Amino acid sequence: MNPTYDPATVEAKWYEIWESSGVFAPEHNPDGEPFCIVLPPPNVTGVLHMGHALDHTIPDVIVRRKRMQGYRTLWLPGTDHAGIATQNVVERQLEDEGLDRHDLGREAFIEQVWQWKARSGNTISQQMRKLGNSVDWGRERFTMDEHSSRAVKEVFVRLYQKGLIYRGNRIINWCPQDHTALSDIEVEYEDTDGELVFINYPFTDGSGHITVATTRAETMLGDTGVAVHPDDDRYRDAVGKTVLLPLMEREIPVVTDTAVDPDFGTGAVKVTPAHDANDFEIGRRAGLETVNIFTIEATVNDNGGRFAGLDRLEAREAVKQALSEEGFIDHVEERQHSVGHCYRCHTVVEPYLSLQWFVKVGPLVTPAIAAVKDGRTRFIPTRWENSYFEWMENLRDWCISRQIWWGHRIPAWYCDDCGEVTVARDVPTQCSSCKGHNIRQDEDVLDTWFSSALWPFSTLGWPDETEDLATFFPNTVMVTGFDIIYFWVARMMKMGLEFMDDVPFFDVVIHGLVRAGDGRKMSKSLGNAIDPLDIIESHGADPLRLAVIQAAAPGQDVPFDLEWVEGTRKFGNKIWNATRFVLGHLESHSVPASGGYPAEPGPEAAWILSRLGEVQGRFDELLDEYRFSDAYGLLYNFAWSEVFDWYIELSKAALADPAVADQTRQTLGVVLRDLLKLFHPAIPFLTEELWSELVGEGLLAGAGWPEVPTVAGPSSMSVFQDLVSSVRQFRSSHQLSPRRLLEMTLVDPEGVAEPWWNGQLQSLAAVTVTIGIAPKDDGYTRVVAGPVQGFLSLEGVVDIGAERARIQKALAATQADLQQAEKKLANSDFRDKAPPDVVAKEEAKAAEARAMVEKLQPQLDALGGK
Repeated sequence: MNPTYDPATVEAKWYEIWESSGVFAPEHNPDGEPFCIVLPPPNVTGVLHMGHALDHTIPDVIVRRKRMQGYRTLWLPGTDHAGIATQNVVERQLEDEGLDRHDLGREAFIEQVWQWKARSGNTISQQMRKLGNSVDWGRERFTMDEHSSRAVKEVFVRLYQKGLIYRGNRIINWCPQDHTALSDIEVEYEDTDGELVFINYPFTDGSGHITVATTRAETMLGDTGVAVHPDDDRYRDAVGKTVLLPLMEREIPVVTDTAVDPDFGTGAVKVTPAHDANDFEIGRRAGLETVNIFTIEATVNDNGGRFAGLDRLEAREAVKQALSEEGFIDHVEERQHSVGHCYRCHTVVEPYLSLQWFVKVGPLVTPAIAAVKDGRTRFIPTRWENSYFEWMENLRDWCISRQIWWGHRIPAWYCDDCGEVTVARDVPTQCSSCKGHNIRQDEDVLDTWFSSALWPFSTLGWPDETEDLATFFPNTVMVTGFDIIYFWVARMMKMGLEFMDDVPFFDVVIHGLVRAGDGRKMSKSLGNAIDPLDIIESHGADPLRLAVIQAAAPGQDVPFDLEWVEGTRKFGNKIWNATRFVLGHLESHSVPASGGYPAEPGPEAAWILSRLGEVQGRFDELLDEYRFSDAYGLLYNFAWSEVFDWYIELSKAALADPAVADQTRQTLGVVLRDLLKLFHPAIPFLTEELWSELVGEGLLAGAGWPEVPTVAGPSSMSVFQDLVSSVRQFRSSHQLSPRRLLEMTLVDPEGVAEPWWNGQLQSLAAVTVTIGIAPKDDGYTRVVAGPVQGFLSLEGVVDIGAERARIQKALAATQADLQQAEKKLANSDFRDKAPPDVVAKEEAKAAEARAMVEKLQPQLDALGGK
């Protein structure tokens, strides 16, 4: 083996070997219980970012472990066509050539996008290989491949036939930049400083005016009514009257509606049915006219009169100025309000009346809520269930049409002869009603999330009844970030229950977002974004994976720090050197792939095997609960603190003893082998490399999970460790060389430490041991470990007077701390009024001081001090 661990060298070769071996396919364990995860499909335009490092490592840890446990495991990969994002990429390329998509025409532009995908669309797939994702590439899918397209058409037609898809004029979220509709969850809201403008609308009968308040003064150009609450006595006499719309000279009525909040502004609201969702409903109920004042670029159209041609923000200022000049402004208040932005380009979204396609979500929501409430699908952590319920219970119908070209084109055709709409799976040759041939397909495409909502079953072959669909649906687990519960998880639940009559997955494991070390969002504009590919280049994929999985507490954000990767890189070097040590005492490839545990282990072997079994048991429990950070934190500490720091050190003396040398070599081999297995899901490249040196039989990626036999470890190990640690602490405090031999008189009336007297205590503590009674004379320092006492002779080692003074000083300071803590705890006011955590902290401080006094006093007594 190379003397040092080099991640780049190790990681360069193994992925191709894994992939070509077929170990990632479920056929590797053909008789195992099915286990399936579908990968949240990254955008085809995407590149690996820190979110992926977490989002892909978690399911890979789950899948690799399940595969080793014998499950018939499928982790199915794929990419999303990402309609708006992908179209924008290609349109920017055309702009560089002085062209736009309309210059090419629809078919030529779509062909251009497919060509771009062929050139660049597999970038993220190659990067996933660098990260080590153990997906089955033979089943890779794309949301616009032929089979996905067929599934999308099938779902659209069935929902349309059931009356769950319809076309209608509704207020939608319109992005003036991308020129397309957005669903409610594609709008991100931000609190913004603005104004509440109070405008006087004069009654046409000359009896005064009614005052309305608005944050968007420009939309008053499209007002067709004023509304008040029917129980608001302030406006009882105003209801039924008409007012003259300022600047537009349009007569509009005062109506009542229970949706009006009497406490907002003056309690009277302007009604703009074409530019506000609530106003649209008020207008529909009151029979008000709808007047659209904006173009698709959000400039004022001819319906805006003298303000036509102005951008909406320019119009806002111009309208306010005109209202002020003509005496209609009552007053203006500063007000912070929530403003919606496009999730893609961050343009302020415009509520816009438009003819669009919608999914009627009401009938789909009820079973999706029930499936979580009755436990068929569970969220981990469970607190996210409340967010899911709240969202589902307040959903509006889903706008699914998008005014772009790249995507699943809506399978609806319009007859220009009779006006009939034909919705079909295949391209019709004639109108379904009049049989005419003058038909044209809808120009819009479906929301990208429409195809993604079918992902858990369309990827398995639906609508065909395939073997994969029968075997792997429902999926076992869905791993995703909390930020797409509503975008994706909720929609998969609705579609799975509607078309498969079952939940799409049993467990939804929610993780947080990877953030900068200070907790802020990672962003190029903030200069705090970290590229995982740079980390893989400099530190390796395995150190990055172990760093993020150790921070992956369910549902919690990860404040990423590069120091974590540096720490896990050092751990990789530690396990590399441990393997080199073991192979220095074993022949390569001499450790069996499973079994091989010593039949009658001695105390050292019994201890480490018992601890290995205990740790693996708890490790498996934690992973079954999706507590990744706790699981790998436990394993990491066990490997470093017990296997490397203790057992390997213990083995050095044992290897020198012919009576136990063979058993020690055997134990070293199986413990390290099982450690490689347990770490493999998190650090697959390194562990596979070490497996090839230590075991050499098959691939670790396809090996079985450890089955450690139950072994009773010696109860005296903790006593032994305390003794050694105390001697080492004594050396450190006196700057004594680790190699300097010290004399110890061991008092062990119960024989607790007897297994360690011969060899190990002398070797690890560098002491000569005499079994006896406590010395009567001065000149010793005492170390205590349970019922065992060790007396270290100070003669010729330290200045006894100086040592006595040092301990006296430490004891006095500790007693003072103890006295102060006990005095505070004895004060009833402190206990009654201080926060519980403060009281607990003081109690812990007192307990720690008391234990130190109990440790220092016997040492001082042994030196003849007081």
